[in-house]
Amino acid sequence: MVDKPDKDASYWLPKPKSRTDIQFHVSGVPFTLDRNIIVEKSGKIAELLNEQSEDSIHEFLRSIPAHPNTFELVARFCHGFSLQMSCENVLPLACLAFYLGMTESHSPNNLLSKALTFFEQKILPSWNGTIKAFLTTEDIMQQAVDTGLVDECIESLVSKAVNDPYLLGEPIVNFINEEFSEDDVFYHKPSTRRKLFVSEWQSEDLIILPISLYELTIHSMNQHAVPPRFVAASLLKYAKKWVFCSAKGDEKMSVCKTNRQREVIEAVERLLPHQKGLFPCTILFEMLQYAIRLEANAGCRNGLELRIGKQLDQATASDLLIPSRGYAKEMRYDIECVKRIAKHFYTDYSSNIEGLIAVAKLIEEFLFEVASDRDLEISAFVSLVEMSSAASMGTDRSSDGIYRAIDIYLDKHSFLTESEREEVCRGLDYHRMSAEACEHAAKNQRLPLRIVVQVLFLVQLQLRDAITRDMQRLDNKLTQDEVENDKGELALSDGIVKNEMEKMSNKVIELEKDCHMMRKEIEEGCIHMVRKEKTSMWREMKRKFGCINKMNNCNCQVKKKRVHPKLWA
Repeated sequence: MVDKPDKDASYWLPKPKSRTDIQFHVSGVPFTLDRNIIVEKSGKIAELLNEQSEDSIHEFLRSIPAHPNTFELVARFCHGFSLQMSCENVLPLACLAFYLGMTESHSPNNLLSKALTFFEQKILPSWNGTIKAFLTTEDIMQQAVDTGLVDECIESLVSKAVNDPYLLGEPIVNFINEEFSEDDVFYHKPSTRRKLFVSEWQSEDLIILPISLYELTIHSMNQHAVPPRFVAASLLKYAKKWVFCSAKGDEKMSVCKTNRQREVIEAVERLLPHQKGLFPCTILFEMLQYAIRLEANAGCRNGLELRIGKQLDQATASDLLIPSRGYAKEMRYDIECVKRIAKHFYTDYSSNIEGLIAVAKLIEEFLFEVASDRDLEISAFVSLVEMSSAASMGTDRSSDGIYRAIDIYLDKHSFLTESEREEVCRGLDYHRMSAEACEHAAKNQRLPLRIVVQVLFLVQLQLRDAITRDMQRLDNKLTQDEVENDKGELALSDGIVKNEMEKMSNKVIELEKDCHMMRKEIEEGCIHMVRKEKTSMWREMKRKFGCINKMNNCNCQVKKKRVHPKLWA
């Protein structure tokens, strides 16, 4: 191991009697090696020495991209010492061997082939070994990418996660996602062998990787059918480790730490699959608050707001209490953010009425919470009232919650003028208020006078309608009782009515018989009697009408009334 950068790190090497030394500088640490020994194993150095380009050799020797400890192992190998390879040094050795050209074509049994063989046979089959080896590529990222070692590590991890997704961790529990199928639950069970030896073997977690390596790995898993809920579980653990836990109680973080946390929160949002319900709504709100606090980019914040909007019916009122950020914090809570989230919900909502009711109740509770904010402007409060009214429009909820929030706002803002108080009450729907709320509003001195008058008028209308309904209901009941009584009486007198009908029928038959007899008598022998009586009957009728007198029996005499002479004048 190298302790001091100003001391030659090759002091322990054997010194031959005659040699030509070459001095290397690795990260500022000098190494002096024999030319013949290093040329025997390194094809790159041999090529440069053959070209005899002093500038190229000097630049190459002073800019070797490796850690001093790794170069020390290479120097040992060149001098014939055996190497103890492990998951912590195999990839740096492979990268440096590739850079120095220590290939089989230059020298048999060279370092590059030995390192790659050990990596393929001992490291890649192991989940833990692969993660530990992959972790060592952070400082030599470009070299590891150029040699294909990064791709090898990622492919190994992805294939193992596909076969056993529980390597990523347990999925989020106590959270129902209706999009998960029973087949997914049945297929992705913990490995039986791993459960038997869990006390002796513990899987390494991907969250130990730096964000650059972790993002590459999770991105590949999203493309290779690793179940999204296991990917989400890993992402949540990563966010808790590198953002949530490290940010608690640390108000004055360094710029470097803040930048790292911002990078993590943006990457987690980018990597989270788009499937609805992978994160509980509370976790998404927590991530959004950290994204706002860390000043993450707009894409990250908008993405989190969109995800929250898709499952807003699962949130609570406390989740919506997002602190307002910025130099001029005019309000305690970020009202505009809540409005955007609600808009996302109603834009994409396609579920049953229960979700609409839940969000309507949620917005009312949020309105009740923010109404006591003395810095909340009238326009912002009115917009929330209108949003709450619109949310309740598709449901049968009353406006009592909105009225209660308005009452609290007026109580906390007693300095408002009459016109401003009327503006606050603009979004209140009196017709959807309960009788108790209307009775309270009619006596509420905080409400503007015009609103109280309207409420009183509405109460009178409701009272009149209630009385009308009660009278109509009573009348219907009485009518129904009379009908039922009539039906009972008819049922009881059915026999009497039947007897009366029989009697009437008999009388009709008797009358028909009498008429028949009279007609027969007239036709047979009573014609002469009719003629005889005809004259006497005619005279009798004339006498009754005053058409017969003593003087003239043939003319009908009509007496004229005397008219007074003055009436003619």
